[in-house]
Amino acid sequence: MIRRMATDARGATNPIPQFPAGFLWGVSTSAHQIEGAAHTREASVWDAFTAEPGRVKDGSTAAVACDHYHRYREDVALLADLGVDAYRFSISWPRVNSPGGLDFYDRLVDELVAAGVRPVPTLFHWDLPVSLDWLDRDTAARFAEHVSVVADRLGDRVNKWITLNEPAEHTLLGHALGAHAPGKQLLFDALPVAHHQLLAHGLAVRALRAAGATDIGIANSHGPTWPASEEAADVEAAEFYDVLLNRLFSDPLLLGEYPAGLGELMPGDVESDLKVISEPLDFYGINYYAPTRVGAPEGTDIEFGGLTIPAELPFSVRQIEEVPVTDFGWPVVPEGLTELLTGFRDRYGDRLPPVVITENGCSYEGLDDQDRIAYLDGHIRALHKAVEAGVDVRGYFVWSLLDNFEWAEGYARRFGLVHVDFADPATLARTPKASYGWFQELLRTQR
Repeated sequence: MIRRMATDARGATNPIPQFPAGFLWGVSTSAHQIEGAAHTREASVWDAFTAEPGRVKDGSTAAVACDHYHRYREDVALLADLGVDAYRFSISWPRVNSPGGLDFYDRLVDELVAAGVRPVPTLFHWDLPVSLDWLDRDTAARFAEHVSVVADRLGDRVNKWITLNEPAEHTLLGHALGAHAPGKQLLFDALPVAHHQLLAHGLAVRALRAAGATDIGIANSHGPTWPASEEAADVEAAEFYDVLLNRLFSDPLLLGEYPAGLGELMPGDVESDLKVISEPLDFYGINYYAPTRVGAPEGTDIEFGGLTIPAELPFSVRQIEEVPVTDFGWPVVPEGLTELLTGFRDRYGDRLPPVVITENGCSYEGLDDQDRIAYLDGHIRALHKAVEAGVDVRGYFVWSLLDNFEWAEGYARRFGLVHVDFADPATLARTPKASYGWFQELLRTQR
């Protein structure tokens, strides 16, 4: 059921500059956050995690979520009406493992193609089958098998693929700090999880190439790291954080090596693995939300952005003051996107393939979401500045099409261009927000 908000939402009087011809405009979602119909697939680590009391702040689960599994035609109609070129969604590994699971993605891809929307699937977006563990090297091989099955079924209609979503967050939040599934608190003993995900990515690239795919990338999260001051201790802490959350996941892919000192901490034959990890990419996906201000450790646990940063870590995360924040408390710093992209260009040079912004978005309440419009306007302009500076950017995907299950936050955070009425599970009515109309108009001006 779709309800429409009356709004013209025609955007700023100062038009956003034109992007190059062929630039790909889209929106993103993920399977666990929107599909629901949990009873029709095998369990994931997120099902197990949310079943434990206290893991999700509002006590909710994604058993129903947006019920996209049953309402996908309604959601594809929203995509077509919005006017996007492409839809980035994820394919649930637990669903693929279940009888008839791939049939759903067959139907979804057919519906997208019929609507003139390019399907861009992500093959892993955190919902690992509960029987597997990223601490186990064999999970990388199992992932490559999963990818081959999916590519064999969908490859005749899908021509752009993303292997993994945000292995940094899945490592840090799920395995180091325990804030996300599977809820492990291993701190630096979680490093093998990073390596095995990167290895899984490389094996997936090979599997996709073997299936004939020619447009393959990854969706890594990145943001500038700003030292809290010019003091040596703050600068050193910021450099360490930048290595851990940025370069640990980009250097192996783009340079074929780990940052100094980290390779020796990884399991297995790292030199051979890096040859797999660094398989050439057709594009490099970046999820951008905000910079991070980092200082020396303060000797105590720090509560930041809903996380507890343990005192024993060799850095502390500080507030970025004098900038707006989203309803999630995340700083709004559009210029950080320009800084990030030009920094990537300078660091990696011709080793950096064309870039696609695979996620960018914000959490705000309300249907007349002018703050979201301002956020998107600012970040798209910042992206255009990076293009003007010579960064080869080929696309931009808003997070997200729908309000959804926001992981450990439950349904308390609304990232969607479309409001979902979770209070009425009988309808889960979709209502396009003002930002939907604004983005729709922007897409018209970019044609």
